[in-house]
Amino acid sequence: MSTEPLDYDPVQASRERWIERGWAESAPGMAAVASVMRVDQIFGDRAATILRPLGLTFARYQVLGMLRWSGPLTLGAVSRRLWITPPTVTSAINRLEAAALCQRVPHPTDARATLVEISRDGSRVFDDAVDRLNDGLFGSLTLDGGVLTADEVEVLLGLLGKIRAAAGDLASSADADEVPT
Repeated sequence: MSTEPLDYDPVQASRERWIERGWAESAPGMAAVASVMRVDQIFGDRAATILRPLGLTFARYQVLGMLRWSGPLTLGAVSRRLWITPPTVTSAINRLEAAALCQRVPHPTDARATLVEISRDGSRVFDDAVDRLNDGLFGSLTLDGGVLTADEVEVLLGLLGKIRAAAGDLASSADADEVPT
């Protein structure tokens, strides 16, 4: 994907096309969705660049984080908690296990189930990944003249939370009801 700035804004151009075609009421929503999807690509590309030297993808990083903070879990629990499909979790666990970053262990009370737990090396790699992501991605939004102010990030989180709550993504929509201004 090119990182060269474009001569025009494809989102704005699409918005103008929407209006020209008589879809003016939908144009702001289309532009918002397209913008969020483009920002997702930007964040995903930056995360991949940061995590690649550690042998991680963002999905594997998330799995390690869940195991680091929650302790041993079944693969199904990892899938549900991270919104990652079961095949993606299985693939991530297989690759993490091959790299000695986690291991499968028998469930202590259910012989039918298997747990996965993070290894000492997995904890070390995850902690390194957190430091790198904080420096190169998460902190770049607000720290040292970042793109957004801390207050703008809170407004953004509130707005995105409202969308997630409306889609049924959150168990409780209480936090999404209040958008900081």
